[in-house]
Amino acid sequence: MVEMREAYGRALADYGAQNERVVVLDADVSASTRSRHFAQRFPQRFFNVGITEAAMVDVAAGLALAGFIPFAHTFAFLLSLRAAESVRTCVAYARTNVKLIGAYGGLSDSYDGPTHHAICDLALMRSLPNMAVVVPADAEQAVAAIPAVAEWEGPVYLRLSRAAVPSATPPGQALQIGRGQLLREGSDVVLINCGVLLSRCLQAAQELESKGISAAVLNMPTLKPLDEELILNAASRCSAVVTIEEHNIIGGLGSAVAELLGQENPLPIRRVGIRDTFAESGPYEALLDRWGMSVADIVAAAEAALAQSKKHCLR
Repeated sequence: MVEMREAYGRALADYGAQNERVVVLDADVSASTRSRHFAQRFPQRFFNVGITEAAMVDVAAGLALAGFIPFAHTFAFLLSLRAAESVRTCVAYARTNVKLIGAYGGLSDSYDGPTHHAICDLALMRSLPNMAVVVPADAEQAVAAIPAVAEWEGPVYLRLSRAAVPSATPPGQALQIGRGQLLREGSDVVLINCGVLLSRCLQAAQELESKGISAAVLNMPTLKPLDEELILNAASRCSAVVTIEEHNIIGGLGSAVAELLGQENPLPIRRVGIRDTFAESGPYEALLDRWGMSVADIVAAAEAALAQSKKHCLR
């Protein structure tokens, strides 16, 4: 188990040594986002704007227009909600080369409760024209995301977790914006993951195999642009689809995949995630289980989608 934010923070400082155009901003939470590692090594390229999230985005846009590559950090719920108008107008609409880093995504700020949980940030950022949305599955992928995000020309929202999460992606694999990963072949159901539930998704595939169900596993580190070709290819070989995300089932990965399949290849689909409700405070792993994102929930969703598929075949 590796803490994503710590791995990211150290890697960002290392990348800053390679790319002098990178500057880092933070809204007075650098100890939490771990942007402090960059601040310690490059104090003249680090800007703490205080608890003024919208102003931070505005400053980042100005730095981008001056030729820098700004990485602007704060908690995901603040970046997607409190700073939303600045994100929309000064970054997305203006197409400024700003990298928005939403820390403490999903339920990972677990003990601070629903006011600090980020369960709609992906829906909000995904709906903005010109905005790329990147969601690493583990610490290794968060590190790999840094050069990909920095070298992408245009606005990016990068969602990070506070939690220590299991390593689940192939080691040393580069992240390419707009490309997903086929981690397991399957012929009955496709499990499509976005974010830190990937290890649970892989466990669910193993449990399904023990029940005689062949499950393919796709990982989508980029929610937007979505790797439509990979999804459609996997879906064409299976009878049903399940999406898995640490987010409201409305507006995120589940919605994106349902929209794609509805247009190109209608299949039974089940969405695993937070079922349009606020959660509560408590231990992180327990919250994931309580609010619909356990391995058992993924397995049950796959079985339900396949049962629906069989009903359609009998008609």
